[in-house]
Amino acid sequence: MPLKRQFPTLETFSMSSMTDVIFLLLIFFMVTSTLIHPAAIDVNLPQSGEQTSQKPTTEVYVDSVRNIYLVEDRNDSTGLLSIPRRIQLDSLAPRLTAIQRVDSMRPVALYADERVPYGYVVDVLDMAARSNLRLVLATKARSVAQPE
Repeated sequence: MPLKRQFPTLETFSMSSMTDVIFLLLIFFMVTSTLIHPAAIDVNLPQSGEQTSQKPTTEVYVDSVRNIYLVEDRNDSTGLLSIPRRIQLDSLAPRLTAIQRVDSMRPVALYADERVPYGYVVDVLDMAARSNLRLVLATKARSVAQPE
């Protein structure tokens, strides 16, 4: 004995559940992408064999045409202090000194492009030394050739 269906079969396909999944994926990727802080300044770092384990939250960038950018706090939850702002060399020392007053043990990372003249990098390091700031010179890891 064949069973009769109580409701007729619909010929259409409902996309509402699919759009819910797409929106949930979109929200997930938007939230997780804010956790990634890429360097907004294009700086070609020189290579070195030794790397430091310190992860400074304050960063100073010097690009190839000697523009200076300051990121006051990379871990700022509001996102306002993690935006690179262009500043002049003479205003860098007072800004870093103000940051060091809040946290005297906070190291500052200097990301200088490898095409920046050595003397200019030394000027920035000297300015930091005169202000009693702990400045870490950032480099990228040197690729080590595997012995055959």
